[in-house]
Amino acid sequence: MSRDPEGAETTQPSRAPREIEAPASTAWPLVLAFGFTLIFAGLLTSVSVSLLGVGLAVAGCAGWFREVLPSEHEVVVPVVPDQFVPVSSRRVVDRLPFAPEQVRAWLPLRTHPISAGLKGGLAGGVAMAVLACTYGLLKAGSIWYPINLLAASVYAQSLKLGASQLNAFHADSFAIALLLHALVSSGVGLLYGAMLPMFARRPIVLGGLIGPVLWSGLIYSMLSLLNPLLESHIDWLWFVASQVAFGVVAGFVVVQQPRVTTRENIAFAIRAGVEAPGIIPQRTGEERP
Repeated sequence: MSRDPEGAETTQPSRAPREIEAPASTAWPLVLAFGFTLIFAGLLTSVSVSLLGVGLAVAGCAGWFREVLPSEHEVVVPVVPDQFVPVSSRRVVDRLPFAPEQVRAWLPLRTHPISAGLKGGLAGGVAMAVLACTYGLLKAGSIWYPINLLAASVYAQSLKLGASQLNAFHADSFAIALLLHALVSSGVGLLYGAMLPMFARRPIVLGGLIGPVLWSGLIYSMLSLLNPLLESHIDWLWFVASQVAFGVVAGFVVVQQPRVTTRENIAFAIRAGVEAPGIIPQRTGEERP
């Protein structure tokens, strides 16, 4: 409190404190964590290691609790005020040149829809099937060879086929392989479509290079568990080539699809379906009350 020249009392704003209280540093959390580590390590080594871990964990819990109960341990930390004052010569906020009406623009502004990835996945599945059948003709002289191997992934009867039977047509194996190939191609296409905003300018690079490498590596690590018969007969060079063919064809189909505006850059009223005059254009020929 102070008085002005006329004798009236005035209130001065309180100044920021020069010191603050902060929690004191403690090593008990590290002791507790090390104790739990020894407990689980003892499961693989010796019971004595686990017992030592239990002792450290109990000590860590007790020590940590005593840091906050019955009263917190605190230290006084001096505060150094910052005298920095931000200064800017700009009078208006800069806008992106291609989205001047938006405060913030989510990039990319336009991308291919997820349905484009689904169409690309189905087209890529056809290309992969053609290449796989070509491989069957060149290696075994039959297009049914890769089809029966694919069906063996989920069909137990295909696992029992001999070397000569793998080259013959089996209606049940063909139906299962066709369904499995369609489902996998559609699923990969949907995943491809969901990843398109990350590679909006070069979808063929995503489908023809990045996708096949990731997919081939995943199949290589899991094929011995999923399909031992296919793993024993597979030619990895042809397999990777078929994956690349899938990706290139899928990317080419995606490029032909029209781009759509990303949902993040559409007004909230339009995304929510709210009637907003001035934002949502009025339908032609529609009478309003």
